[in-house]
Amino acid sequence: MQPSIGISSEHTLAVAQSLSAILADEFLLYVKTRNAHWNVEGPDFHAKHLFFESQYEALEDVIDSVAERIRSIGHYAPATMQQYLQLTHLSEMNREANDGQGFERLLLEDHETIIMHLRGYVKTFAEDYKDAGSSDFATQLMETHEKMAWMLRAHLR
Repeated sequence: MQPSIGISSEHTLAVAQSLSAILADEFLLYVKTRNAHWNVEGPDFHAKHLFFESQYEALEDVIDSVAERIRSIGHYAPATMQQYLQLTHLSEMNREANDGQGFERLLLEDHETIIMHLRGYVKTFAEDYKDAGSSDFATQLMETHEKMAWMLRAHLR
């Protein structure tokens, strides 16, 4: 049964497709952050290990909220690695060194990429698709990523 929430089915489909790309980005970033948590090495191992853990735990909540937003507007969330890799704006991480600053730089780039995409979705969702709820949701996600990016940037000073 399709929800009757004051947004046309064409618009909820378009929003769901955009949210699916966001979900793919979030999931890939989560995997990359887990990788950093598991594989970081160096004299600051313990601090970085705990820092990356706090970041991936925050991303777990983000992933769940994006999938639930897709469901709340009447569509199914993608849930396979194949779908995520097809939908994401990010690339998988290939690293030779496992130092904390290297991981932080790569993760920071991904957060900033996500922030830029979210910034575009805020206006599109509200104006083009008449979905203020998804626009507000994208704004909240953007703010979450801005804070996570700030934390990464602070480690790189």
